Amino acid sequence: MPSAVTPQRRSRENSSDEHGSQSSAAGDPSTKRARINLNGDASRTSQSPLLANGYRSHGNAVLQQETLRAGRSKSKHQPGSIVRVKLANFVTYTAVEFLPGSSLNMVIGPNGTGKSTLVCALCLGLGWGPQHLGRAKDVSEFVKHGEQEATIEIELAGDPKRHRRNPVIKCNIKRENNKSTFSIDGKPSNKKAVIELCRSFTIQIDNLCQFLPQDKVVEFAAMTPVELLRSTQRAVAPQEMLDMHDELKEHRQKQRSIQAKAHADQDALDNLENRQRMQADDVQRMRDREVIKERVRLMEVSRPFPAYREAKVRFANAKESKKEAVHKLAKLKEEVEPSLGAINAKTAYQSQVEAVLNGRRRVAQDAEKIADNIDRKLQTLHSRKGELEAEAEAEKNGGRESRKDITRQQGFIATLKRRMDEEQPDLDISGYNERIRGKQKAIDEAAQKVLELKRQMEDISSRSQGRKERILQAQKELQKLESQAGQRENKLRQASQDTFKAWEWIKEHQDQFEKPVFGPPMVECSVTDPKYVDQIETLLQRGQMLMITCQTKNDFKKLGDILHDRMHLAEINMQHMTGTLADFPPPIDRDQLGRYGLTGWALDYISGPEPVMAMLCANVRLERTGVGDQDTTPEQFELLQNGPIENWVTKRSSYKLVRRREYGPSATSTNVRDVRRAQVWTNQPIDIRAKRDLQENIEGWTGEITEFQSQVATAQKEIEELRDTVRETQEEVRNLQTEKAGKQKLLSEFRALPTKLAQQEEKLATAQQSLSEVRQRLRQISEKREQLTVERAEAAMDYVASVETLQARHLEVYEAEIMLIEANSDLATLAGKNAAQKELLELREMEVEHLGKEVKARRENAMRLMDKVKEVMASIEEKADAALAEHVKTISDQQSSEQLEEEIESEKARLELMHEGNDRGIIKEFESREKRIGTLKSNLEGLREELEQAGERIQEVRERWEPELDRLVGLISKSFGENMKEIGCAGEVGVSKEDDFENWSIKILVKFRETEPLTALDSHRQSGGERAVSTIFYLMSLQSLTRSPFRVVDEINQGMDPRNERLVHRRMVGIACGGDGLLNDSSSSSSNGAHGGAATEGRSFDSVTVVNGDGGEEEDDDDVGAANANGGREEEGDGGEREGAATIPQSQYFLITPKLLPSLTYARGMRVLCIASGEHMPASADKVDFRGCVDLARGLRREVVVR
Repeated sequence: MPSAVTPQRRSRENSSDEHGSQSSAAGDPSTKRARINLNGDASRTSQSPLLANGYRSHGNAVLQQETLRAGRSKSKHQPGSIVRVKLANFVTYTAVEFLPGSSLNMVIGPNGTGKSTLVCALCLGLGWGPQHLGRAKDVSEFVKHGEQEATIEIELAGDPKRHRRNPVIKCNIKRENNKSTFSIDGKPSNKKAVIELCRSFTIQIDNLCQFLPQDKVVEFAAMTPVELLRSTQRAVAPQEMLDMHDELKEHRQKQRSIQAKAHADQDALDNLENRQRMQADDVQRMRDREVIKERVRLMEVSRPFPAYREAKVRFANAKESKKEAVHKLAKLKEEVEPSLGAINAKTAYQSQVEAVLNGRRRVAQDAEKIADNIDRKLQTLHSRKGELEAEAEAEKNGGRESRKDITRQQGFIATLKRRMDEEQPDLDISGYNERIRGKQKAIDEAAQKVLELKRQMEDISSRSQGRKERILQAQKELQKLESQAGQRENKLRQASQDTFKAWEWIKEHQDQFEKPVFGPPMVECSVTDPKYVDQIETLLQRGQMLMITCQTKNDFKKLGDILHDRMHLAEINMQHMTGTLADFPPPIDRDQLGRYGLTGWALDYISGPEPVMAMLCANVRLERTGVGDQDTTPEQFELLQNGPIENWVTKRSSYKLVRRREYGPSATSTNVRDVRRAQVWTNQPIDIRAKRDLQENIEGWTGEITEFQSQVATAQKEIEELRDTVRETQEEVRNLQTEKAGKQKLLSEFRALPTKLAQQEEKLATAQQSLSEVRQRLRQISEKREQLTVERAEAAMDYVASVETLQARHLEVYEAEIMLIEANSDLATLAGKNAAQKELLELREMEVEHLGKEVKARRENAMRLMDKVKEVMASIEEKADAALAEHVKTISDQQSSEQLEEEIESEKARLELMHEGNDRGIIKEFESREKRIGTLKSNLEGLREELEQAGERIQEVRERWEPELDRLVGLISKSFGENMKEIGCAGEVGVSKEDDFENWSIKILVKFRETEPLTALDSHRQSGGERAVSTIFYLMSLQSLTRSPFRVVDEINQGMDPRNERLVHRRMVGIACGGDGLLNDSSSSSSNGAHGGAATEGRSFDSVTVVNGDGGEEEDDDDVGAANANGGREEEGDGGEREGAATIPQSQYFLITPKLLPSLTYARGMRVLCIASGEHMPASADKVDFRGCVDLARGLRREVVVR
């Protein structure tokens, strides 16, 4: 892109001759020209060509580059203001460079030329996101169509105290990953650093009071007074005031939180204290009950002490009784000793006899065991004899088999020797193989021929089937040609092959969907009245006529996957529609349409399935589109413009009314297009040519099928003949293979005879060896039988001896048993004589035994009780139970267990007389509540201190913040009132102060008529234009207080009437440019009032050429610029060139607008950026001679004036 060149301006003195002539040619840049009066007839001047001859010859090909070059104003840019903006491949621009002035910059040009693109570039290039623009969500959408990367380069005016040169911020936006990268002064940086740099200049893109894009105008108008106060402070107040406001809100919120907590704690405290008073008596009674329960517990725990004393006394008494009983037993034994001596002697004899008897019984048992063992040995020997006899018989049988094997092997050997003496068989294997291969080859050739014939038959059958399918399809198409539905489907196929295939598939597979899927309106719908068919088809676009309608999300996803992924159909339009026609009511009744020249709604003249109709309403708004059979008259058009109908179609034209509500009710535009002839829903005659073609195709395909059938029959006959040949040849092959196998077997057997002979001889030797081994084993068995016979004889003799010994032992046992019987009889006789004495002795012994057990039991009882006493004492020490320890000391030695139990029962009876309940829970709750009461009192004291501190802090901050806020708002109100006064209205700005600092707000009061009082500015009382005027005046009132280096307002003048727009513009110029050096010529007018402003004679202006091409620059040293719709020019009032002109220390201002009124006010330091872009822009800047255009226009106007 060519670099921007700042043209040098020559100093000029004001000329006193307002109608001086021009002395040089229009195209000579070196000739000094005198100022001329620009007054004249704009209509006449516009008829003359103002551009070079080759200007319009390039067409659309010249839309490659736009370069805006400006002469620099002598007024100095404030730190942070915009010095230069350079764009590449950004939105509509291929390449462009803006050089704005330091004061008011008016950016004008037709819609779509890229005015708002400059606003987008400022926002994104300075690090803020697209959400502050209200347009696209992703930065990648700002890359020019067809490009992959966009560049934004912004040069800010530097602060001499901090910067040696102007900071340059560069932003690269990549479409691929939707990312932005930044650099500062050529060094890579990040978004955070860029925003920090901007904030150091107090640039606030996110503040609508400073940066108001076109798409945020409505949002600014909808801003609440609270939000407006914050935005105003951000715009004009230091950060300290914002911090103080936030601190006040925080402290107020904290104060209310503390108050709420204190109130809650006080309520809780009062509740707790009331409950304490109500339960005091009950708790005292429960505490008395607890004292009694404690006494019962102590007495129950001390039970072991008296019980142990009593057990100890009982043990001593029992011990003394036992001692006395033992003494009496010993004395009795001395008295009966003589009588018992004989009994004792007889008892001893009895014991001796019993011992002898037991010994003899043991000896007899041993002898019996010996006899049993010998008997078992005899049984074992007998079993062994049977085993040896069985082994011998088995060996004999084996020997007989071995003899048979020897005889058999000897016969085999003789036979083999005879066969070996015979002649070897003859076999020609190669001959057999050659004959078999020849036969097999013939079979393979025949099989291959059969396969080839089958393939031919399959191909013929396939071709025949294809012809049959074509015939069926052609017959269906013939039927369709004769029906209206068929004609529509034929039109659908002509319109979109993909959609036709999709609809054919859907009709065959409707059962695969949850709900019916409907085809395109082209086949599903029809026009009920043919008179309106042209109007109805005009309303529908091609994509809407081909739209397939699904009723569920699952059907929509399933059908999409099938059509796109499986069938690979590209041109498919689908929509998921769940609504019904009831969801689309018309704006007015049909009866009221007559006054607008309409006969009904578009929905009334089309019929079809309800989901399809609902889809068309959702996309085309059929229920809100009127239809008429006559053209709209001007009176009807005026009614429609002010009525609720936005779309209607007549016999020849279709109308679409566009309203921009944000610019007021009068901001409307109408799109009109011609009604096209219907192509789909028409009753056309049958296509005879298409019918004849289909019939001819059916006849041709039928003949081909007959020929195919003949070919198949011939091939089938040939296949049968080949199969017979194959069967005969296969039989011959099998016979040859059988004959060959038999001879091979005989030859193999002859060659194997020596091996078989050796094997049989080996088997013969093995059989002979086996027979020899059998004979040897039989001899060994005979020897074992003889030895076994000797062992049996010896065992029999031993058994006889053992039986004799056993009989002798049994006789000895019988003798001892007789002696024991005699001893027992003698002892019983003596015992009868001394029974009384013995009984007395046994009684004494039983008494001693009983007393011994009693002593032991009482001793154990005393020990157990002593252990319990020890446990109680240990528990006292372990638990530090002072109450129990004290109680133990008070236990009397005279108190018995019975007395203790009586006392326990007495206390328990007292407990039963008292109220029984959850004593512990109530007392614990009472004590816990007492602690909570103490805690709440402490907390309340702390909260009162915090409330006092918060109140003091609020008062301290408020005393610093509120006066300063009142001062700032007072200045804004004064400026706002003066602005409103300039246009014959009134207004003031104040602060609405609430107890909650969160609700403090800006209150704007306005009055646009003398008869009405000052009223609050809102969307209900004032019109759109009045709100726009108030908004711009409020923003202008911030100008003198602003802390931002620049301010942007995009199309704020939309919706204003000409008077207000002119007054607002004059006031804006006066404020933005310091009110000094205003230029205005009420008698002058612009040759193109829609897109430019008039230059005033005798004033000097800077100029910027607008070049839309690939290269070249247009330098212009002239001081007067002309604005037009095709080229562009920037005009800047030069307040620095006039002698004595004061500098303007105002911040930079950008006003974006697509239109300007003629004869507006201009001032020194003001710069006008005229943007021109379109298909007629030249490819190069040198093909546009702006100086020549201006000179030519001035000359023409001068001629008009002279005449």
